Amino acid sequence: MKKQELKEFLDLKVTAYNHPRFIESDPIQVPHEFSEKEDIEIAGFLTATISWGNRKSIITNAKKMMTLLDQAPFDFVMNHDTNDLEKLRGFVHRTFNDDDFIHFIKSLKHIYSQHGGLEAVFSKHSEAFSTQSAIHQFKKQFFEIEHLSRTQKHVSDPLKNSAAKRINMFLRWMVRDDTNGVDFGIWKTLSPAQLSCPLDVHSGNVARSLGLLKRTQNDGKAVIELDNALRKLDKNDPVKYDFALFGLGVFEDFSKS
Repeated sequence: MKKQELKEFLDLKVTAYNHPRFIESDPIQVPHEFSEKEDIEIAGFLTATISWGNRKSIITNAKKMMTLLDQAPFDFVMNHDTNDLEKLRGFVHRTFNDDDFIHFIKSLKHIYSQHGGLEAVFSKHSEAFSTQSAIHQFKKQFFEIEHLSRTQKHVSDPLKNSAAKRINMFLRWMVRDDTNGVDFGIWKTLSPAQLSCPLDVHSGNVARSLGLLKRTQNDGKAVIELDNALRKLDKNDPVKYDFALFGLGVFEDFSKS
């Protein structure tokens, strides 16, 4: 498929999947339950953190998180006490347990009270066409306070060759203003041009089938390769193609066709 044909094909798929219908079966529906910026950020970050495995299970457990946070995530983060944190005991999503959940709440308070919030951290450390160094810096600041070593595995580091799929997805949610009501676009200090595609097994397999990706591992180097290919199709909004790659993989089983 020639470059122009590929772009036209993928643009059609973006139009098909970057649609409010997408929300109905996607974890992004959880932050869509909120209207205040900080509530959306925290709900989005926590939901993205547990976004691996069965999508229905992800959505169920992310909604359970919001219930445990009294449907007011920012207020809970900033004003919780020890007894409030004990109410989080018993939560588990795969390997993310209640100890991890409690630390995430404490660290989010640290990020908002000491570093100006999630947007401030990512915008401060992002580069012209990359947020990968910012993710690395965010992880360092997120774990500045006392924590269990096991909890660090739940925040990926692209500078250690991780694809960092979940954080890249979270950043897409916050930064892209798609005008269709799927991604939020509430972070104005970052540009969609800086974002990286959330690379997982589905998007990776489709990208390889289309000749956008040669690397066989879904790791940090593959993200860079895929980013470079997608920026040739749209330098201003390359991660819009996440909708196309993911939709083709999950809903059309394209890579096996």
